[in-house]
Amino acid sequence: MTPDPFAPAELGPITLRNRIIKAATFEGVVPDGLVTDELIDYHRRVVEGGVGLSTVAYLAVSAEGRTHAECIWLRDEAVPGLTRLADAIHDHGAAASAQIGHAGPVANSRSNGSPSIAPSKQFNPLALRMIRAATTTDLTRVTRAYERGAAMIAKSGFDAIEVHLGHNYLLSAFLSRRLNKRTDGWGGSIESRARFPRQVVRAVRAGAGADVAVTVKLNMDDGLPGGLKLDESIEVAQMLEADGVVDALALTGGSSFGNPMYLFRGDAPRDEFAATLPAWARLGFKLGGEKLMPEYPFEEAFFRPMALEVMAAVDIPLILLGGINRRDTIDQAMRDGFAFVAMARALLREPDLVHKLQAGDQDEGLCIHCNRCMPTIYSGTRCVIIDPDPIVVSTPSRSGRVL
Repeated sequence: MTPDPFAPAELGPITLRNRIIKAATFEGVVPDGLVTDELIDYHRRVVEGGVGLSTVAYLAVSAEGRTHAECIWLRDEAVPGLTRLADAIHDHGAAASAQIGHAGPVANSRSNGSPSIAPSKQFNPLALRMIRAATTTDLTRVTRAYERGAAMIAKSGFDAIEVHLGHNYLLSAFLSRRLNKRTDGWGGSIESRARFPRQVVRAVRAGAGADVAVTVKLNMDDGLPGGLKLDESIEVAQMLEADGVVDALALTGGSSFGNPMYLFRGDAPRDEFAATLPAWARLGFKLGGEKLMPEYPFEEAFFRPMALEVMAAVDIPLILLGGINRRDTIDQAMRDGFAFVAMARALLREPDLVHKLQAGDQDEGLCIHCNRCMPTIYSGTRCVIIDPDPIVVSTPSRSGRVL
């Protein structure tokens, strides 16, 4: 029997009010790396609009693991705000999830003021610096940071944790033959390249405890020559399933620094991104922007074909994401056997879209996939069609600051 997407559903140890998840989308409203009223309002809007689970993004497990300085990282100082955020989501009947990770080669070490690490030594185009290869001591330290971070999330009252194994962040980079050129026990075969990510996921489960759901956001294809491809991703999915510590896999693709448009599809907002860069960087971006941000035609549920191949190889619950905007797409996902669907851009345009779809007021969302929301991560993530102005963020130390 095909499940009703708007009926309650179990995700590991928790029950969601429906099968619609707000996917992790960096909100861009935490200038001090701590929860703000604006971040709470951001998630309040989508839970009032009907989603079953709202995912907060992106929480770094250490200072060096931030994507850039204005990013929450998990330390004792962050717990009170995270608790307030989880409570606000619960107040509207939804569950709260936190996406945690280490940015690795995606980290802007110049912004963070902290050198980052990667599987192998490489150049970081974001910081214009070399990134050193992680030592075994680093991997132990980062694993412990994930476990501590998971415990902080559980302490803060979150219902679920999503471990980021996508977009060439650190764990995803280890899976990539292109980025992981190690010759020790952490590189080589896909089993060896998956060793560190699996170690981390087990540590997250240990830190989270039995009452918190643990999901993994896994790349199916990096969208880069020599990167992770579907056949190896399926092997990783089977390994994670065999480990028995993951409640669901969210299937994604693309590289944040190598091919971000593979994740988004639709128009490539190159001019808008160039406008966010320092003057010295704009020329280089204009010269290489088309290669960095190639344009992929938008298709509804564009990751579905690959995700169906993963489904044929595993029994673990799967979350479908990637261009889900219509009620018939959600219904098809349920018929396919996906446990949940995740939405992002469509909810930026219409935070109450889930209620509209459930009520039959609309058959599809209004998002036009122009992707001009992408560069707004630096000024408060939003749909510029309905909200063109930067978000003013008020914090105890930076009242009225515009990100």
